[in-house]
Amino acid sequence: MRTALRTSRTYSSLRSFRGRTLLAAALATGLGCTALTVLPANAAGESVKIQYRQSSTGADQAEPWFKVVNNGSTPVALSKVKFRYYFKTDGGSSYTFACSWAVKGCANVSGTFGTPSKTTANADRYLEVGFGANAGTLAPGADTGDIQLRFYRSNWGALNQSDDYSFSAARTSYADWDKVTATVDQTRVWGTAPEGNGPVDPTDPPTDPPTGGQGTLFDDFTYTAYNDPKIDAHGWSVRSNSGGPGVAGASWDPSKVTFAKEGTNTVMNLETSTAGTGESTKHTEVLTKATKFKDGTYAARVKFADTPKNGPDGDHLVQTFFTINALKAPMDDDYGEYDFEYLPNGGWGEPSNILYTTSWETYRPDPWEAVNQHSESRQSYAGWHDLVLTIDKQSITYYVDGTEFGKHDAKYLPETPMSINFNQWLIDLAGQTSTTPRAYDQKVDYVLHVKDQVLTPQQVAAKVAAYRSAGTAFEDTVPGS
Repeated sequence: MRTALRTSRTYSSLRSFRGRTLLAAALATGLGCTALTVLPANAAGESVKIQYRQSSTGADQAEPWFKVVNNGSTPVALSKVKFRYYFKTDGGSSYTFACSWAVKGCANVSGTFGTPSKTTANADRYLEVGFGANAGTLAPGADTGDIQLRFYRSNWGALNQSDDYSFSAARTSYADWDKVTATVDQTRVWGTAPEGNGPVDPTDPPTDPPTGGQGTLFDDFTYTAYNDPKIDAHGWSVRSNSGGPGVAGASWDPSKVTFAKEGTNTVMNLETSTAGTGESTKHTEVLTKATKFKDGTYAARVKFADTPKNGPDGDHLVQTFFTINALKAPMDDDYGEYDFEYLPNGGWGEPSNILYTTSWETYRPDPWEAVNQHSESRQSYAGWHDLVLTIDKQSITYYVDGTEFGKHDAKYLPETPMSINFNQWLIDLAGQTSTTPRAYDQKVDYVLHVKDQVLTPQQVAAKVAAYRSAGTAFEDTVPGS
């Protein structure tokens, strides 16, 4: 969503991720064979094995790829399955997990880092991979297809994979691999852990890298009013100047940005209102004063509204969460913008509710020309939604409620830092021509940015929960641009 006018085009111009008794059995093999060292008592039932290949022996990230195979006699729900890849840390670093691609969908794959109960010379850390409920069930003999994962030091420092327990440079095609362990309902059914480690070691919280440190913005919006001094001190601006986007003659009213308790959390509310004229139309926007955000993870919990809280419905409303920098000239190569935009009553040529995610390379306002990629869903999104955007060196990925909504190409990656914004505004007054006053609310529960780290939606949720559990309402350790 941009701060330049967007009223003279249709959106079509935008088209361009238990304890059970165990029976121990040791089967020693070479690289080309399997080893099932611990079997559950009901091994004839639920069981899986892990197939592995390495995609890259690169110096800055590990790329282990996997398939989970049901080698039992009954279906296995993937949500019950976890597997661990063991490695040795380099320089005591924290690590970042990413899913590049998965047949089951990256939104259904999570990765967390943990420390074995007994560390060894080639294993003082592990990556544990799990699955969400939407990953489905594996029938006997079936496999998940590719699960293409990667992880890297959070500072992008050099990696030495040759001393990692689970790594094999020789594995360039899928085969059974016993140096990755797997459990079903916390019972190990596959693989050999590093010496001295039991089937279920304690797992670190899924917030590695840990909460805090250089490169995190978190705000729980615990403020009293739009003019609370803490808003300015925490780096936010509540817009009050005139101009686009939206209805000509409208103003941006800071007093319509309010804060109130909902349950145990304070929620920010952006109210937009109109009585059918430009002069009566009041838009709202809250944005960071600093443009210092670029690659990494952006997340917010936002409540969209399909109907006004009073007055007649039908206005062409836009409710947003986005990151953006300034367009310094038409078709500016340094421009960047990454949007969640919900239109509850349509607009831009759409007849009814639609959610867009759009990645912008650049644009020209007059005559209109846009270079972007977008994804869309034509359905109601009224209510609370968890919105996550990740930007790495390869792609831009949007998630809604833990499910991948759209993945956009590397050509749209940002070149320069951006601000973080929320706003609500009317495209025009054509959707509802009544002069009866009406007002719409967009609510925001929190915002999170983690610099240069790609987090899964599950990791985002855990990180936010950790802040709230610690009683931390605000933190900004993102370096200035």
